[in-house]
Amino acid sequence: MSVSEAESELSSDEYAGLELIRETGGIHQSDFWKELDISSRKGSRIADVLESVELIKRTQTVYNGHTTYYLEPTARDLDFSMLMAGDMLSPFIGEEEINPNSNAFSQWLMNLAYDSY
Repeated sequence: MSVSEAESELSSDEYAGLELIRETGGIHQSDFWKELDISSRKGSRIADVLESVELIKRTQTVYNGHTTYYLEPTARDLDFSMLMAGDMLSPFIGEEEINPNSNAFSQWLMNLAYDSY
């Protein structure tokens, strides 16, 4: 099932939960249900549904001295198209400093220009 198909089958509460997780980039389940102003039981059910259709990843963790889950969007849910030029990922992704006169940057720019035609 694609991401858009999975999303189209969500209830309004489940979709609101997914949007919260996407906007925050990740949230502890104990804060998740509070932010949505729902019960912890309903928050757990929503997280279960989102995880079952692979829209989020749940990782058990300890937060404020209590065992809970950390909810974050799945990698397949992220769109990297703005970082791509053809099949090349932007050279600015990473830890090293990029020289704007480098071959890697020039090649990426040429691919970017070619994609726009």
